Amino acid sequence: MALQRYSTRDEFGNLLPTEVAVATWPAPVAEAPLSARLTLPGSKSLSNRELVLSALAGGPSVLHRPLHSRDTGLMVQALRALGTEIAELPASGDFGPDLLVTPHELTGGRPIDCGLAGTVMRFIPPVAALAIGPVEFDGDPGARRRPMRTMITALRELGVDVSDDGRGTLPFGIWGAGAVAGGELEIDASASSQFVSGLLLSAARFDDGLTLRHAGERLPSLPHIEMTIACLRARGVDVASPEPGVWAVRHGAIAGREVRIEPDLSNAAPFLLAAIVAGGTVAVDDWPESTTQLGAELAALLPLFGASVRRHDGALLVDGGIGIRGGGRIPGVDLDLSAAGELAPSITALAALADSPSRITGIGHLRGHETDRLAALTAEITALGGDIAETEDGLIVRPRALHGGLWHSYEDHRMATAGAIIGLAVPGIEIDDIGATAKTLPQFPELWASTARAIGAR
Repeated sequence: MALQRYSTRDEFGNLLPTEVAVATWPAPVAEAPLSARLTLPGSKSLSNRELVLSALAGGPSVLHRPLHSRDTGLMVQALRALGTEIAELPASGDFGPDLLVTPHELTGGRPIDCGLAGTVMRFIPPVAALAIGPVEFDGDPGARRRPMRTMITALRELGVDVSDDGRGTLPFGIWGAGAVAGGELEIDASASSQFVSGLLLSAARFDDGLTLRHAGERLPSLPHIEMTIACLRARGVDVASPEPGVWAVRHGAIAGREVRIEPDLSNAAPFLLAAIVAGGTVAVDDWPESTTQLGAELAALLPLFGASVRRHDGALLVDGGIGIRGGGRIPGVDLDLSAAGELAPSITALAALADSPSRITGIGHLRGHETDRLAALTAEITALGGDIAETEDGLIVRPRALHGGLWHSYEDHRMATAGAIIGLAVPGIEIDDIGATAKTLPQFPELWASTARAIGAR
């Protein structure tokens, strides 16, 4: 058993942290090469962008195969709290109902629970600014550590009434006036590209649109901004990027539409990496030919670890050969993951099993995610006997034999799955909170177990 801290709310909406004992999850160990093929639920990043745009659209939208997880559930609750009607339709996939989103006049008056969802705490405040009345934002205790000053300052510069007592984090309140003037705005989005996406998603509803300029030295996860732009253009929004770090959205209508959500390619990472650890093959179905999802980078990253990657019958297939468990050796890597930081926990877990050092850079912004992922990865791999060190902008991992032990998830889905990857090769890994994966992939334990059965794990 392990102690985990959770939060509930009382009848007034106040957070009530509670510490409870939960059963640990023994990570399966690979005993034979795998031969697995699986289908994954929809992309969280696409689902939450399309939910926001559907709520701001001029007519109804239907989202086919959206993700149903804690993050998307919080987004649905937030939009409903602002007056949007969201109804369930018969499922067109295996992971829950489709959604009919009918926009209505945006109204305040009800609190927004952000949980640990960065997309909720950064996409919804500009929407709330378009509503009439007060909206209070809060979330899990861990969410209060996530940077929000950029969004709070940006909305104030656009004339929005925001109160945060100077914290620059949750909790904060917005008093919407039913309109936002828009115009020109400069921000530093070095901490998260979600600040850019959050403003762009609502910008077509601003009276003068928005010309947004990023003034910081770096901009992490640029593909997520490109995803936002593609979603806007698909709904008829006039959006352009006249120069790097500048985006212009014209005032105009946002069209309702039918959208089929792609599978979440970042959630595919642990499963595809499993082929390298256990040996054999893993195929993920419905892999798009082209996509704005940064998980698509896996097709180029995994060959660096010696895997063979190819498309086969609509799937992406990874062949790990005999795998680490079969006696294979994989090289370390030198990677800049600034454009694909959410893959870093999985890649770091694999690097901890390599036979030569790895250096992963461009991920300093991960200190402001669900947890400080650099500190968390360093602590957990070190506790298992590994040799890993933080740098200003990343991690250095040196080969060393690992042993079993308790792996802490820090309420972070990517940390939980990173532990599962190591557990395929290292007997005795116990994940303290596999339920953290419900944030973006509630089915992870079942999907991992079915993969384990294909592996022949114990």
